Order: sequence, then structure tokens, then C-alpha cells
Amino acid sequence: MLQFIIQGRGGQGAQLAGKLMADMFFQEGKHVLVYATYGGARRGTPVSSSLRVDDKPIRMRCDIEHPDTIVCFDPSLLEGGTLLKGATPQTIVLINSSLPAEAFSHLGDFKAVTVDAKSIAQKHQLGRIVNTTLVGAALGLIGYANVKLLEKVVGETSPVKSENNVAACMEGYRLVSEGRF
Repeated sequence: MLQFIIQGRGGQGAQLAGKLMADMFFQEGKHVLVYATYGGARRGTPVSSSLRVDDKPIRMRCDIEHPDTIVCFDPSLLEGGTLLKGATPQTIVLINSSLPAEAFSHLGDFKAVTVDAKSIAQKHQLGRIVNTTLVGAALGLIGYANVKLLEKVVGETSPVKSENNVAACMEGYRLVSEGRF
């Protein structure tokens, strides 16, 4: 079973990222369980999406204690350790940051990867909305191979600027797949 925690701030698209990934895995024939947690339910407050994916039915309904991948939309959410409390040395923590991964090594024993998703989103005229870039990067990190399905689901799920979102997603995917992070 793959377990993801996706956390961002209200308005950044973290919950849409969880839904997008769930839709994609479901269309691939996997069993998925996705649920969201809203902070103060307003722009700027912490929000998260948790996602489980498996080849067989998922019976677990508890919080994810030891995620395989954590996707962090805003590095300020790493402070305090709440987001990272279940991270193990095998956990991949994808951080939206222009800083190198080493800048986050003091936070714990996990595999940190940074992608400047904000710059990629701006390059593709998406403003500060980094969700599709980080979805692509997260899937590239886990070795996801069905790129055509990823492009299709991102294109269909994006409420606006569909082509821009697909391009940003594919750039995030290629960046990490080629080890250029």
C-alpha cells in the first residue's frame, strides 16, 4: 500500500492535488481512499489531504502514521514537526522550495527533495498554484510510469488553464525523473 500526506495552505490546491491523484489511481484500477482535513477553512490556513492506494480493498480508516511520501506545498508547515512526526528514513518528503534539500536536513531523518514548484507554475502562467507541478514531481519520485494517464487526468481535472496545468505537471515529473532536483 502506498500512503501519501499532502499538506499546503488554503488556496494552494493541496486538496485538489489529493483528489487528482486519487482519480488517476482509480482510473488505473487501484483501490483508493482519500480524505481531507481543513484547518480554519479559509485561505492561508493549513489544509491536508491523505491518500492510500493499493491493489486490494483498503480497510484501514485511521490517520496515516508512517507515510511513504509527504508533499509539502509551503516549507513553513514543516516547522513544529507535526507534519513530519511519522516520517521514517524511507519517507520521501517533497518540499516546494527554491532551497536545496540539505537546507531541511536538520528537521529529521528522511529523504528530502526540493522542487521550485512556484517558479514552474509561474512559468506556465498558473500564478502561485503549485498543485499540478507537485503532483507530477511526487509521482516521478515514486517511479510512476503511466504518463499518458497522468496527462489525461490532469487535463480533465484542471478547472482552468488545462494545457498549462498539464505542462507544469509534466515539467515537475520530468525534473525529478531525470534527477534534476
